[in-house]
Amino acid sequence: MPFPTTHPSVARALAERGYEEPTAVQAAVLAPEAQDRDLLVSAQTGSGKTVAFGLALVSTLLGEAERFGAPAEPLALVIAPTRELALQVQRELAWLYAPAGARIISCVGGMDVRREARALADGCHVVVGTPGRLRDHLERGRLDPSQFRAVVLDEADEMLDLGFREDLEFILDAAPVERRTLLFSATIAKDIAILAKRFQRDAFRIDTVDRSQPHADIDYKAVRVAPSETEHAVVNVLRYFDAHAAIVFCHTREAVRKLHGSLAERGFAAVALSGEMGQNERNHALQALRDGRARVCVATDVAARGIDLPGLDLVIHAELPRGRDALLHRSGRTGRAGRKGVCVLIVPFNRRRRAEMLLDQAGVEAQWLGPPSAEQVRQRDQERLLQDPVFADESSEEDVATARLLLAQHSAEDIAAAFVRSMRSRLPEPEEVYDGGPQREGPARERRGREARESDEPRSSYDPLKAERGPSGPTVWFRLSIGRRNNADPRWLLPIICRRGHITKKEIGAIRIFDRETRFEVAEEAADRFAEVALGKGGKGEDIRIDRSEAPEFGDRERSEGGRNRPPRRFRDGPEGERPDGRRERGPRPDFAGEKPPFKPRRPREDGAEKPPFAKAARFDKAAGKPGKDADKRRPMGPKRAHKADKRKG
Repeated sequence: MPFPTTHPSVARALAERGYEEPTAVQAAVLAPEAQDRDLLVSAQTGSGKTVAFGLALVSTLLGEAERFGAPAEPLALVIAPTRELALQVQRELAWLYAPAGARIISCVGGMDVRREARALADGCHVVVGTPGRLRDHLERGRLDPSQFRAVVLDEADEMLDLGFREDLEFILDAAPVERRTLLFSATIAKDIAILAKRFQRDAFRIDTVDRSQPHADIDYKAVRVAPSETEHAVVNVLRYFDAHAAIVFCHTREAVRKLHGSLAERGFAAVALSGEMGQNERNHALQALRDGRARVCVATDVAARGIDLPGLDLVIHAELPRGRDALLHRSGRTGRAGRKGVCVLIVPFNRRRRAEMLLDQAGVEAQWLGPPSAEQVRQRDQERLLQDPVFADESSEEDVATARLLLAQHSAEDIAAAFVRSMRSRLPEPEEVYDGGPQREGPARERRGREARESDEPRSSYDPLKAERGPSGPTVWFRLSIGRRNNADPRWLLPIICRRGHITKKEIGAIRIFDRETRFEVAEEAADRFAEVALGKGGKGEDIRIDRSEAPEFGDRERSEGGRNRPPRRFRDGPEGERPDGRRERGPRPDFAGEKPPFKPRRPREDGAEKPPFAKAARFDKAAGKPGKDADKRRPMGPKRAHKADKRKG
């Protein structure tokens, strides 16, 4: 449907930008029942919220006037959680209100405060800023709130999460009571409801979130990898999808710095975005993405909050989000305003269950698959090369003349091969990545229920955790070149085996340690993958060597729980009953038929008399001048103590 009736100048701005139909949230704020009222809006990320509250403010700021008057004290205040989002909101409102002659300025941390003070002194119509900087201007008297007709809180849930509650309350208390208050948030949590109840009057509630289908325009994929190959998986995912613009999320600034350096070294046009960067650096990074000079942005969660990058088709979670909201906000950078996007979660096999729980909580169904291999990436390169727009462009006479000159000196095949080499040299080389484990279809809850139904055990005794613990089928034996002489212990051998072979501890069975070597079981379904990785890469030319082995000769009855125990003495190196150092093993303990062994006889004294039953020396009673009570039950004093007792007595 076309846009509802709006202000003529705003309608021209929308037409110039190609806006033909409003989004759900834009149509809701323009409804008659929402006019000139406080609004409490929850809408999905990327649904056009900035334009929505810009349209909602038109009647309050302009009324029946065609254009804004001379700039003086600001008429509206927009508060955003981050610098990037505030600058983005300023740009959106600037083109929306441009035909009406509005002057819109920004006040954000990290920018020149003196320049902002001069802009406020010169007058404006709308101020967009972050909570901390806006409060600073209010406390110093640079920002006059007396003429505020409306205050907008964009991404209110994020501002509360970042600890801006006190700043927000200070700003809202300073604004006139008769103002309009528009609160926009992805979700209306308890804190948001309390804030709205305190500062809004008879707010009109708008909810455009379809919780049954979260992020319907985003295709979720979960890529299972080995923990040590996360970086390689990111490289191959970027090369496989070859998106016009992509963003890669990490948890910390250090992780952003490391991954950005690695991608830049491989030849990707990448920029970084983190809290430690200055505002100018962050602006240049975002502008490079918008201009196309950079195609990959490596960012932390907070730094990328709310930013809108045109053409962002791919989001990669290099590190799993810390919660459901973080997953949805990260993924919401793509699939915006009706565009389709792809979201890829890089899942190390030891974090598989955590990823499944995260997807279940978010109500998202992801396709589980292995990382794109180098062969798959090169195949996609060939497909893109055949469909390259360069072949559809019309050739000029100069191009044709150069082509004929080349054909006169080289064959067509040589020219085509040179063109392919030239195109390939501009692309980063893909990495060799190994699959992080077998595919398990369906969400975790459905899979566990399916396993319970397929299990032969009674339903009451089925334990999904027990069913997934250790290999239940046939196994293959391998050998490590270390043993007891190297202080081998399963506690540190198990991580080495998992890391070298890119398998999980659930795929490892018995571990049996011998004097000079260690043998262990690997599930048969993972044995080929383990052999390819451990024997091909990590098993040769290192201190610890891995190769295939035969099963040890001793039986399963010697295994302790989990199978990771030391072999008994009689199965060590050397003949049975003989130790490697030549000494004989101890014989079996005598069998007393369940009775207690006899007491060991007392050792006789040199004079032939038995040792008294009590070893404690007799005490001397000084007051009575004689040995203490029950002295006859104690051991007699020796000559030395008797002499000392006589001296005390005398």
